[in-house]
Amino acid sequence: MNDMSFCAVHTAVSKTELDGEPVLRVVKAEKLMEFDENTYAKLSGSSFHNGVIEVDMLSRLLPDAPDFARGFIGIAFRISEDDTKFESFYVRPTNGRTDDPVRKAHGSQYFAYPGYTFAWFREHGVTKYEAPVDIGLNEWIHLRAVVEGGHAEFFVNSNHTLTVDDLKHGPDQAGAVGLFVDIGTEAFFKNLTITEAD
Repeated sequence: MNDMSFCAVHTAVSKTELDGEPVLRVVKAEKLMEFDENTYAKLSGSSFHNGVIEVDMLSRLLPDAPDFARGFIGIAFRISEDDTKFESFYVRPTNGRTDDPVRKAHGSQYFAYPGYTFAWFREHGVTKYEAPVDIGLNEWIHLRAVVEGGHAEFFVNSNHTLTVDDLKHGPDQAGAVGLFVDIGTEAFFKNLTITEAD
């Protein structure tokens, strides 16, 4: 990823090393206490419609993370040029191996910005955009997203995790790819690859 350029959208983005490997570090710099917002490192010059996005990611809780922080880390895709619309999939590592069945069920999340946040889904009793995942903080997690039209399949560590048959911005939306971070999380990314199908 050293040859890739990223634009910080409501985040602070830096290239650093973790365990001797070059990585991209992303933390929220604005909208600090707002959920499911346009907070990501956007890959400059990217334009994605259909295809496969893969990335390795690791999250830690920041020292000042609130109690409800979950290590939120993931991707944004089909990001509009003005950052006002995108689709996203992220994981909540602190929920991965908890004994609490409710939290465990919320291990991963699809959402679409604006409007279709996790809070909106829960308020309306919609549970099909979340799924459990066997993951934890401070460990590398491989995410693979396969997107075609209005359909997406998400895989975490090679395990099929979630199917979304109705991407909220429709089958024709296209746009940039971003590395997503949310409240209280120090996020690290490496090995981003994008394979476009059209």
